[in-house]
Amino acid sequence: MAQLAGLIVSEDDGFKKHVGRMLRTGPIPLSVLDERLARDGAAPDVIVVDARGDASSAMSTIERMRATAAGAGIFAVALAADPDLILQSMRAGANEFFTWPPPEETFHNAIRRLAGRRETAIGSKPPATTLVFFGAKGGAGTTTVAVNCGVELARLSKRSTVIVDLKAGLGEVSLFLGVRPRYTLIDAIDNLHRLDREFLRELVVKHKSGLEILAGADHFDRPGAGDAGALEELFRLLGRQYDYILIDAGSQINSCTVAALYTADQMFLIGNPDVPSVRNAQRLLDRVRQLGACGERVRIVMNRAAEPFPIPPKQIESALGHPIHHMFPSDYKTVSAALNSGVPLALTGNSDIASQFDRFTRLILDPNAQIAPVAAGKKNALGIERLASLW
Repeated sequence: MAQLAGLIVSEDDGFKKHVGRMLRTGPIPLSVLDERLARDGAAPDVIVVDARGDASSAMSTIERMRATAAGAGIFAVALAADPDLILQSMRAGANEFFTWPPPEETFHNAIRRLAGRRETAIGSKPPATTLVFFGAKGGAGTTTVAVNCGVELARLSKRSTVIVDLKAGLGEVSLFLGVRPRYTLIDAIDNLHRLDREFLRELVVKHKSGLEILAGADHFDRPGAGDAGALEELFRLLGRQYDYILIDAGSQINSCTVAALYTADQMFLIGNPDVPSVRNAQRLLDRVRQLGACGERVRIVMNRAAEPFPIPPKQIESALGHPIHHMFPSDYKTVSAALNSGVPLALTGNSDIASQFDRFTRLILDPNAQIAPVAAGKKNALGIERLASLW
């Protein structure tokens, strides 16, 4: 799925907020630029022009945008579908015309058409795939899943793959992979104006599997709320450099995590088959839906799942309203040894959990691949009763 870059041209903050939400929450991952041209010199893919006021000024803006970004899709938004205004906007260079407020389905269909034209353009780079991993609670195994999935993606696909450690202060991706980075995510977002291919190569660390790492910072207060816009731009820039982008987003939904969720092709919610994880997962799913970050992209992953399950899988699926996408077995000894040695599971030899990561990753590479059904667990009446009491 292509990640596009959008630009909103308006002096009305309410217009910017409403259209920004529509751009970010559609079926196509799309970041919203803070300035007229992207920092890497590339023009935006979608430009939404506020034509509700002075028509002459709006037409001049559309003409200027068309001259600046010849390949962009330009959407004009006016108060009424006046035939003369529609004709003027099309002559000025607009591709689509909407009345305020734009109907969401019609607006999103226009984005789909634009993304389709972009993907089929001659010589265009295949779109990057962005995978976001976030935990139902701390210690659920989010980083373990993200790191091992990243290693397997790089190994199996032989395509450029980067993992971004988004957690402030306590990011552990580089530690899990046994590397010592010189630079971090903060160096990237503080130097977006220089972030070309050569500079990015200096910031990342390359693991022997082929996976590249943009390490987490030592700052406990960064990335913070003030960095959300820069992160959104960073993810867009990474999409021009890599085929796969993995983001370890931790277990808190904040402005930085939201920036990641809006760019995601798939979001993997990592939990354990216990009451705290299921309770938190339901609340996180509710928040994702409130944000409009396309809840259908969420995949539920149960980590440390072994029979007898504290809560049966079918009970978890019923509570969450989502099927379980994958279940990883509980193997503390193997996982702990891999983490302590800094060697990912895929490179430590044969084990059941390593085979699970192989299958999990192949499903990402080929969404039509068949996955063995989730094994039925033994019922635990106490777990079911306690779970039911929370809703």
